[in-house]
Amino acid sequence: MLRVGYPAILDPQLLSVMPVGIELIPIVDGLDHPVDIDVWIPDPYFTRALRVWPRLRGVRLVLSLMAGTEWIPGAVGPHVTICNARGAHNICTAEWTLTAILAMLKYVPLYLDIQRSGDWRRRSEASRLYQQLTHDEGIYHPPVKLEELTGKMVLLVGHGSIGKDIERLLAPFHVEIVRVARTARSQPLVHPVSELDQLLPRADVIVLILPLTGESKGLIGAKQFALMRQGALLVNAARGGIVQTDALVDALNSGKIRAALDVTDPEPLPIDHPLWRCPNLLITPHIGGSSPQFDARSLKVAADELRRYMSGEPLKNAVQTAT
Repeated sequence: MLRVGYPAILDPQLLSVMPVGIELIPIVDGLDHPVDIDVWIPDPYFTRALRVWPRLRGVRLVLSLMAGTEWIPGAVGPHVTICNARGAHNICTAEWTLTAILAMLKYVPLYLDIQRSGDWRRRSEASRLYQQLTHDEGIYHPPVKLEELTGKMVLLVGHGSIGKDIERLLAPFHVEIVRVARTARSQPLVHPVSELDQLLPRADVIVLILPLTGESKGLIGAKQFALMRQGALLVNAARGGIVQTDALVDALNSGKIRAALDVTDPEPLPIDHPLWRCPNLLITPHIGGSSPQFDARSLKVAADELRRYMSGEPLKNAVQTAT
């Protein structure tokens, strides 16, 4: 019988989706003795998962509950097959991305600060913020107090399953979508990453939603920030390491861009890190996929993959095949 190890903290009722013919083994945080399992479902918090990994024996298949699996190959080695939870977090992450875009374009961080101050007159700060961000010296009456998403050009850097759902949510805003991915495609048109620098100057909003790999690490640096148009909005819903943090801090402090981040490098972001003090920045602490539906959706994806594994069918979400 296949032995499947899972985080003991999970609600046992959610495990009812698992196929019959397996033995479920709860893995507690702080495991202090060896445990033999065939399949491992790691804790979504990789620091906990790494603590228990040295105690696990016989693992042949890892079924991650996360879309990102960048830490797993280095931990388990090349002789273990790894599957991610592609598709499980699309809705929540795509909704976070849309929310972040709208929050920054509607100056929600500023208005929240005004609310806390209790001073209605401070709304004039929004007009100055708009001018500082965009360098638009036009005369508007009434003065500008927010911006519109409709009609803007959104550059999607990454066009996997989450990127496609972000595009779906953006459709009602009639934005111009330009797509970039590792592999160019014609239907719909997806540009290769090699063309990213040519496309950046056109973008009002740049959304990062690609995996962290050797090729994507540090993809956005000082050169790319210099190419962005004045006041462009960078939204990172992917991994912090895709952006060079020092260059991001400089671009924000210079007033060249604004940003919304759900991920940072380093992570967790230290309390004294300069990013916390940058202007025109919204940071959420890597919460983009953490809705009440997270566990159920992720375990459903894992269960379906496990059924395929048990029946000898090709795995849909394999990101590493055992050598």
